[in-house]
Amino acid sequence: MSPSALLVRPPAPTSPSVPPRRCAAASASAAAATLRTSPAVSHFSRLRTKCRFAAPGVSEDYSAPIDVVADVKTEKIVVLGGSGFVGSAICRAAVAKGIEVVSLSRSGRPSYSDPWADEVTWLAGDVFYARWEDVLVGATAVVSTLGGFGNEEQMKRINGEANAIAVDAAKEFGVPKFILISVHDYNLPSFLLTSGYFTGKRKAESEVLSKYPSTGVVLRPGFIYGKRKVDGFEIPLDFVGQPLEKLLSSVENFTRPLSALPGSDLVLAPPVSVDDVAYAVINAVIDDTFFGVFTIEQIKEAAANVRV
Repeated sequence: MSPSALLVRPPAPTSPSVPPRRCAAASASAAAATLRTSPAVSHFSRLRTKCRFAAPGVSEDYSAPIDVVADVKTEKIVVLGGSGFVGSAICRAAVAKGIEVVSLSRSGRPSYSDPWADEVTWLAGDVFYARWEDVLVGATAVVSTLGGFGNEEQMKRINGEANAIAVDAAKEFGVPKFILISVHDYNLPSFLLTSGYFTGKRKAESEVLSKYPSTGVVLRPGFIYGKRKVDGFEIPLDFVGQPLEKLLSSVENFTRPLSALPGSDLVLAPPVSVDDVAYAVINAVIDDTFFGVFTIEQIKEAAANVRV
């Protein structure tokens, strides 16, 4: 979002006979020191500084404050499951982009020693029992990475019900955006999409798109690769995922006719880097025109928009 023009209210002269001289612009350091923001109420920031002016031949200086109102958008995201594999990548990318980050997960702060982790507010809690009035205060977007496997009821609960509760809470507390990490359907026949995992994910998608029709985002990646930390050990999923992504992307023009075959994407859908998923989320946070359901290729394109 590009900032709008500054609105400046110049000081009134103390005497009609003394015409004011144009004041010099305040230095950037002074502006930064006096900036006041209130992201929970408004995206506008107010700067108050002083301008000195005098008419020619008049030795006395006149000072008066100037209020400068700038359209400065500040972002604060709440990442559900922020200590997990995908969630931590989102937190890291958001910190790198100067976005304020709160993570809510059952484990709280992970064991990362990386400097970016010190910039995140880590909350330990369960989505089903969260104090949302504390978690969501000032948030401009909620990002949910909630999901998992288990028996049918467990998968429906964590993939569907947990996300539905989060969507309802975000809507109730006036959070403008909701971003859901869902899953690619792999072109599976409908009878194979009736498992608790897929039905839970699709229920969550439906909640997001119905409650946030013009600001909700659903990302549908396939296999997500990267360096995954489990119990202090690092699992290099990128060792397999990265070359496989390059291979499948390079032969995509030849394999595209096969995509109509049921279940073909179990073999042909390219993996997605966890960093691409994270930066696609960042793009959704900062781009108000970005909403709806996004496929694997669209996730990569969105990530490219904000990568540096």
